Amino acid sequence: MKADDRKYYLRKYCRRGVNLVIKNAVFMRLAAFCKRLIITLDWRLSGMTEREKMINGELYDSADKELEQLRLNARKLSRKYNLTDEDCSEEQMQILRELLSATEELPYLQAPVYFDYGCNTFFGKFSSANFNFTCLDVCEIHIGDNVMIGPNVTLATPMHPLLPEERNIRKREDGSFYNLEYAKPITIKDNCWLASNVVVCGGVTIGEGCVIGAGSVVTRDIPPYSLAAGNPCRVIRKITEKDHMSDGIEKF
Repeated sequence: MKADDRKYYLRKYCRRGVNLVIKNAVFMRLAAFCKRLIITLDWRLSGMTEREKMINGELYDSADKELEQLRLNARKLSRKYNLTDEDCSEEQMQILRELLSATEELPYLQAPVYFDYGCNTFFGKFSSANFNFTCLDVCEIHIGDNVMIGPNVTLATPMHPLLPEERNIRKREDGSFYNLEYAKPITIKDNCWLASNVVVCGGVTIGEGCVIGAGSVVTRDIPPYSLAAGNPCRVIRKITEKDHMSDGIEKF
């Protein structure tokens, strides 16, 4: 090999070596940044209560004493509401004020109703739910104005790890048992109608003006003014002015 060729290849491989060093330095800096980020996140999570983790969609211990007390309170109030006659409307409203302590507007709920926490559910104006409304409000549930909810509807925010070893019951050093779960919020915008036996899963937003057909299982977001149905729930068509009913009588 000639001297000039040797110089060429030497410069070539030196450049490669320099580039590799630069890349490795970038990766090392990136790795160091990620490590610091993980440490920061772990520190922040360790400083959270189990309730704060739950509301923020992080894995949390559902056997936490504060959460157990909140669930017990919600179930006592739900049971009390369910056993109160409809003609005792003032008593029912007082129970709802305690049960739905964070919402400004109180809905009309046809007993029986079932809540996990109650304090994590927010209603807009003039919203209502028919018989057997089940609200698993581990994460926040936001229900807009003028939302109609049919009988046997379930809003389920809880989620569980897919791997069984992460999902199964665990044992603490003191012999007590617990498991880890997490949740995703649900949002139902204004002017929606959820028909009988609809299930809405965690992480879903149902857009304004939607109608969800009976028996649907909603696993994905539904865009505004959609007629949607099925398992899984899918958009059938848009709701338009052509759906106007003259004098309240449906046209066939």
